[in-house]
Amino acid sequence: MRHASVADGVILEDIRRAAFEPVFASFRALLGEEIYELAQAKQDAVQADMLRGLIAPDSGWDVFVAEVNLRVVGFVAVRVDPETFIGEIGLNAVHPDHAGHGVGTSLYEYALGHMKRAGARVATVATGGDASHAAARRAFEKAGFHAAIPSVWLCRLL
Repeated sequence: MRHASVADGVILEDIRRAAFEPVFASFRALLGEEIYELAQAKQDAVQADMLRGLIAPDSGWDVFVAEVNLRVVGFVAVRVDPETFIGEIGLNAVHPDHAGHGVGTSLYEYALGHMKRAGARVATVATGGDASHAAARRAFEKAGFHAAIPSVWLCRLL
């Protein structure tokens, strides 16, 4: 693992796009075409902008990358609030070609160690409850995340 740099931006975006393609397809299927277009379609671009912001200097986030054979295959954004001692895993992804091989779990374990060294007393992460997030939920659970607050995002046309 190593810190990401702005120079990693293109490969991190490629990983993000590939990893989240099935997520956005799932959201489209769950919401239906009309609601998806109105409420969710721009989130891919929003997330790409978010990633650029995360790796920018002074973003307040530490972004770490996982490499296999010197090639970046995944990333995780992490921050610790120095007042509340809450650590947060933010945007993260593993390229689908490397999914299921422990890369996500390694990233999360590294992120948790980083949080602990930075003084965090608790770690949080948010993820989806739909089928497209099942692998992420399993990786988070494997890394020790078990306490959860269920949530549902509801939509309707007006």
